[in-house]
Amino acid sequence: MSFNDAFIRACFKQETDAVPVWYMRQAGRYDPDYRKIKEKYSLLEISRRPELAAEVTLMPVRKLGVDAAILYSDIMNPVESLGVDFDIVKNVGPVIDNPIRTAEDVSRLRPIDVEGDLSHVIETIRILDRELQVPLITFAGAPFTIASYLIEGRPSKNYIRTKEMMYRAPQIWHQLMDKLGDMVIAYLKAHIAAGAKAVQLFDSWVGALSPADFHKFVLPVITRIFRELSDLPQPKIYFPGVSSGELLPELTAIQADVIGLDWRVSIPEGRRRIGERFAVQGNLDPYVLMAPMEMIKQYAQDIIDQGLEKPGYIFNLGHGLFPEAPMDKLIELTEFVHEYSNSAITRRRAEHEQ
Repeated sequence: MSFNDAFIRACFKQETDAVPVWYMRQAGRYDPDYRKIKEKYSLLEISRRPELAAEVTLMPVRKLGVDAAILYSDIMNPVESLGVDFDIVKNVGPVIDNPIRTAEDVSRLRPIDVEGDLSHVIETIRILDRELQVPLITFAGAPFTIASYLIEGRPSKNYIRTKEMMYRAPQIWHQLMDKLGDMVIAYLKAHIAAGAKAVQLFDSWVGALSPADFHKFVLPVITRIFRELSDLPQPKIYFPGVSSGELLPELTAIQADVIGLDWRVSIPEGRRRIGERFAVQGNLDPYVLMAPMEMIKQYAQDIIDQGLEKPGYIFNLGHGLFPEAPMDKLIELTEFVHEYSNSAITRRRAEHEQ
């Protein structure tokens, strides 16, 4: 079986025979086989077992027919190497025993030691590099999103303590951003060295900020991360999370290749806001998957038509899959994206040649 590089080609705005598709959180609780594994092991336990983590990563590639794999891991995994104790609590999310609130807390954070503390992640990537016939995407949580957990101590809806540090102690905030930026850069460089074919920076909650605050408190570290990775040939993706449409005009100068869009901004409007340089990824509302299949296909067709208006488009959701997502609909949706986009691309080529 030959290597399927459609996803990589789309990241670089090159021609493909069909629109590539993958789904955020495609290795997850919608899959009954995954739920059986979770009966025995927690997310963190799976992540620390390379053979098992690799198998969970491979499952959706085999079952759904997607064009890329996304490493089974969690954005919080690398903070353990900084000296932060945390747990992933069921129905809650990441919980930090001793939240980061002071300058002393920030100063105690150690530099990341990927090979020493996170060798299991690197070994998982190496296994997948040998076994996959599609590109492996690995990822890191972006500094703001990681900081929101470290400061709040758990998931938050309003980020009161996070914003309090930004506004009342900006020097401490920027020190924390710098340390988390160093962590992300080292972590993703190690992923690429181990065989990752693309990397994605998840900034799931940065849409909580105004454009002005994003520009002042977050954009400098995002810019530095992608600048430090820019000499590596693998494509880089920035996903600024949900409700981030107003932040898109701030991203025009970052050295990423792909920008992920959530469903609140259309593909054409997203492209207008970020400029012509980037490929785009997205942006079906995940909960459309609860609709009848014909409606799902109509939504997908509209998004694909928008995506194909310009080079560089990857079909995805506007956020991650949820536990109730029907697997049979995901399989059928993936087939539809490939078949419909192939027909549309073939038709456009024929019209262009006339």
